[in-house]
Amino acid sequence: QLQASGGGLVQAGDSLSLSCAASRRTFSNNGMGWFRQAPGKEREFVAGISWNGGFTSYADSVKGRFTISRDNAKNTVYLQMNSLKSEDTAVNYCAAALSSVPAVVPTRYRYWGQGTLVTVSS
Repeated sequence: QLQASGGGLVQAGDSLSLSCAASRRTFSNNGMGWFRQAPGKEREFVAGISWNGGFTSYADSVKGRFTISRDNAKNTVYLQMNSLKSEDTAVNYCAAALSSVPAVVPTRYRYWGQGTLVTVSS
């Protein structure tokens, strides 16, 4: 029900924009989050946004470089990633939270997309 896209191979310093489109149901009342998982590491919170976009939160590692946004009319959440670093290399997942606000732990999310790979070469 969530389809993430936009990943790819870029060089350090480049930008990428990820999208997460919902189908078959709306998540306009749910907080949404982006998580990522690097090889050999646990899944970690990247960014989250409340149901109406009024509240956003970011991991310290991406603050100032990444921007999360949403368009409820399109049932889509976005993650704009700027100034990418090699340590940003990971599979990125979008998820719909159990509540109207995002959370930093994966267990607070019910629906997950399939993931899109971002590879940043240095």
